[in-house]
Amino acid sequence: MINAIQLLRNIGLFDSVNVDANIVLARITFAYAENGRGKTTLAAIMRSLASGDPIPITERRRLAAQHPPHIVIDCTGGPPSAVFQDGVWNRTLANMVVFDDHFVEQNVYSGLTVATEHRQNLHELILGSQGIALNQRFQQFVDQIEIHNTVIRTKAAAIPANERGTLSVDEFCALPLIGDIDNEIQTAERSLAAAREQNPIRNTSLFGVLDLPAFDITELERVLECTLSTLDAAAVKKLKDHLAKLGQDAETWIAAGMERIPIAADGQMSDVCPFCAQSIKDSPVLIHYRAYFTQEYNDLKEKVAEALASLNRLHGGEASTTFERTVRVTGELERFWQKFCDVPDICLDTAVIVRKWQACREVFMTALLAKQAVPLDRVALPAAARDAVVEYQNIRQTVLDLNQALQGVNIKIQQVKQQATTANHETLSGALSRLKAIKARHMPATAVYCEAYLNEKRAKAATEALRTQARTALDQYRTGAFPTCQNAINAYLNRFNVGFTLGNVVSANTRAGPCCWGRTGNRCSFVPQYFELG
Repeated sequence: MINAIQLLRNIGLFDSVNVDANIVLARITFAYAENGRGKTTLAAIMRSLASGDPIPITERRRLAAQHPPHIVIDCTGGPPSAVFQDGVWNRTLANMVVFDDHFVEQNVYSGLTVATEHRQNLHELILGSQGIALNQRFQQFVDQIEIHNTVIRTKAAAIPANERGTLSVDEFCALPLIGDIDNEIQTAERSLAAAREQNPIRNTSLFGVLDLPAFDITELERVLECTLSTLDAAAVKKLKDHLAKLGQDAETWIAAGMERIPIAADGQMSDVCPFCAQSIKDSPVLIHYRAYFTQEYNDLKEKVAEALASLNRLHGGEASTTFERTVRVTGELERFWQKFCDVPDICLDTAVIVRKWQACREVFMTALLAKQAVPLDRVALPAAARDAVVEYQNIRQTVLDLNQALQGVNIKIQQVKQQATTANHETLSGALSRLKAIKARHMPATAVYCEAYLNEKRAKAATEALRTQARTALDQYRTGAFPTCQNAINAYLNRFNVGFTLGNVVSANTRAGPCCWGRTGNRCSFVPQYFELG
């Protein structure tokens, strides 16, 4: 208990006051005065005496004072009196509680000044030191969440807006990684291009057959080595010696003459010479002519002629011209269809191909003409011919492989044609934009910004979980604290005989913190720094 204030010097409005030293303070003492007369200073002195904290006094030191504050108070616990000098108390009065605006701020948690955040916290009320501690913890998380929000906005602004397109930051950051994104984008671009060119796609043909005819070297060698089985070697030698004496094309001339000899009714050849009409029955050479120029001989010549005709048909000038034209058309189709699907490169040098092709043809043509001139002679292919055929076959295999690949592309082209007829331009455009956004999202430079943004959001979520826990603890505390406070207030209301009591105190949560309101009779009054009772 405070008995008397003996000295107030160099603090607030009090320069040097000791006139009240003889005024005895009773158990209940009222002090009243206008604003600015020192009531708050007295409350600060008492609070400092209770806690031993010198700041409430030292911060009120008079500006013009040459000496620091000096205070002497006669109170319980002495003698001596409680003295504040040189910034310290000689003793404190620990069982004293000062109920002033500072107490309200510390225990009821309302600000002394009205700022924007105070308006947001209107009707905020916390009771008791434990409630203050719980609410301070809760407010720490609330403030931290606001910091998270600021950081999140900053990190969101760092993500390039042109890469996000129409996507929000959260949608952009949530885009999943796709392994072969470049291939996906290319496919989407081709589908969109196909949708834009439906008519050309519908009217452009598939790839035709690209082929080079083969040289059947086995069959050609069989023809070149073929002779007559009915002639023996001696007869052939005699006949050839005789033909050699007759000069160039003798064999052809005699073969034509043999066809002029009449055939008897029994199917036998006549013995009369068609040229001089004399008998040639006993001519020794005629026997060899008859054995030589038989149907088998004619068949042999026909085989050679057919081989020559086949060689010209498959490998002649018209064939090479057709091949070059097909390659040119294939190249034009490649340039068109590669905009819509994968097409192998058409890298065929037709000049080189035709040159090697014709080189093989000339080798076989020369051999067959030689065989045609002397059907009974065996003609052998030179070694260079085989090398030329091997080189040509390698080129032909390349063409065949390319043709097989192009026939596979035709299946894809059929799908492109079908899809182009039902494609939705707007849908395809949106899908392409999303794929490009996915690629941009996971580019190293942008991914850094996105991960920083997501990390801050995760940190905010963790803080929000802690805030929820803190609010739960505070709510549990209020469940017991508010009814206790209500009962205590009602007890004082009864003692003061005011004629009413506080019927119900209900707690609620605002965005920034807790609040409460009380019901008195038929009137509801919000409770800011105090209970407004009517």
